[in-house]
Amino acid sequence: MVRTRSAAAALTEAGHVRLNGQRVTAPSHVVRPGDVVTLALDRSVRVVQVEGVCERRGAADAARALYSDLTKEPAPKP
Repeated sequence: MVRTRSAAAALTEAGHVRLNGQRVTAPSHVVRPGDVVTLALDRSVRVVQVEGVCERRGAADAARALYSDLTKEPAPKP
C-alpha cells in the first residue's frame, strides 16, 4: 500500500482514506479488527479488512497477515 508511516499519514491528512465508509483525516484514528479501510492511491483504490493489530512494528510479511484484501479485480476488456 504505502512504504512508510509518514506516507500513510500524508495520505490520511489529504483525505484519501476512508474507515468503514467515513472519510478520516486524522492519522491517529483508532482502527480495530473488523474495520474496512479504503485507500485512494495514485492509480488505484484498495479496500482491506483489518483482521488484527500488533503491539509493535515489524516486518512487512507480518503486517500482511493482519489484513484481508477485499479489492475487486477490474473486469477483463472484451
